[in-house]
Amino acid sequence: MKIADLINWFEAWANPAWCESWDNCGWQIEPGVLQQETRVLVCLTPTLAVMEEAIALNANLIFAHHPLIFNPLKSLRTGEAIAEMVRLAFKHNIGIYTAHTNFDQVQDGTADVLAQILELKEVTPIELTQAGLGYGRVGLLEPFLTLQELLATIQTRLSPPNLIFSPSADLQETISRVAVLGGSGASYISAVAKTGAQAYLTSDCKFHQFQESRDRNLILIDAGHYATERPACDRLVQKFQSLNLDWVQLSQKDEDFCQFFA
Repeated sequence: MKIADLINWFEAWANPAWCESWDNCGWQIEPGVLQQETRVLVCLTPTLAVMEEAIALNANLIFAHHPLIFNPLKSLRTGEAIAEMVRLAFKHNIGIYTAHTNFDQVQDGTADVLAQILELKEVTPIELTQAGLGYGRVGLLEPFLTLQELLATIQTRLSPPNLIFSPSADLQETISRVAVLGGSGASYISAVAKTGAQAYLTSDCKFHQFQESRDRNLILIDAGHYATERPACDRLVQKFQSLNLDWVQLSQKDEDFCQFFA
């Protein structure tokens, strides 16, 4: 499959036109690779480490969730990370493509994969954007779990370096309805509270957002940005493999930029 065919297939599933106005989805760098046979390295964040990995593996496409270019560039200067990424992309003929908020909304996207990992049933979006699609997911646990069991399940299945949750009077409280949203989902706390969810798994939450959740009788669980979005990258590799590409691999140089001192 040529790179152009792969991108056409993907965009029929997760249209970049669905991305938010503040976002930057689609081609970040296209150095003339569209007609090449696809050798794709999938990652959460396109970094110099991932670029060096792509070069070593003779990949010609880095397919990332996070945009390389998020804000309008005013200059490209030697020594800057984005400038170096651009230089290496053109030197080694490696394209960089991003699927961000469009990928968040679709089936088997970032939120859907989290819901599947927790084995939620009767799943619906937290916020509907179009028929059957939207941001976040909310569903039922079957069987129900105690809060302690839910936290242990999240720790086991996502392996976050640090798991934070809002104050709860009882770790043995029965949890039946859970909401999930990969990445930065604190802005959806109000919407989640209206769904009847008892617990909300997301990341990048601030002190007063934990307070807000407690005041709304919602248990806020922060497992970190990397841990809540990286599983969707693994799922994307599986979907690409089903297309019988020449070569596809999940990056081993992808990084969690938040480390915690033991």
